[in-house]
Amino acid sequence: MKLLVIIFLLFLNANAAKTVEPDEILNNQELEEIAREIGRSLRCLVCQNEDIENSNADIAKDLRLLVRKKLTEGESKKEIISFVHSRYGDFVLFSPPFRYYTLALWIFPFIFLVLLSYLFFRRKK
Repeated sequence: MKLLVIIFLLFLNANAAKTVEPDEILNNQELEEIAREIGRSLRCLVCQNEDIENSNADIAKDLRLLVRKKLTEGESKKEIISFVHSRYGDFVLFSPPFRYYTLALWIFPFIFLVLLSYLFFRRKK
C-alpha cells in the first residue's frame, strides 16, 4: 500500500512540474526559444516569484499564449514586453526599470556591500 501511495505522489509531482503544454509550443524552434526567453523575463501575477514559463497559474498560461501569438504575428521581443508592461505595470517585469521611485532597489545593494566591507575591515583592525 505504501508503495502505491509513493508511486501516486511521484506521478502527481511529475505532472505538476510540466508547465508549457504541448499545444502551446510553436512549430518554429527559433520563435519558441524567443518565446521562452520572454516568458522567463515576465513575472507571474499570481505566483509572484515565478516566471510565466514555470508557472501553472491560468493567467501565466494566458500570457504564454499571448506571447506566442504576438511572436507569430511578427512583433519583436521589445514590443511584446512593452505591451505586457503597459497592461500589468512594473510588477510584471523581473528587472524593474530605473526610475526615481525604484532608485533604492538599484542602489541599496551597493550601499549594503560597501557598509559590510567597511565593518569587516574595521573589525579586523
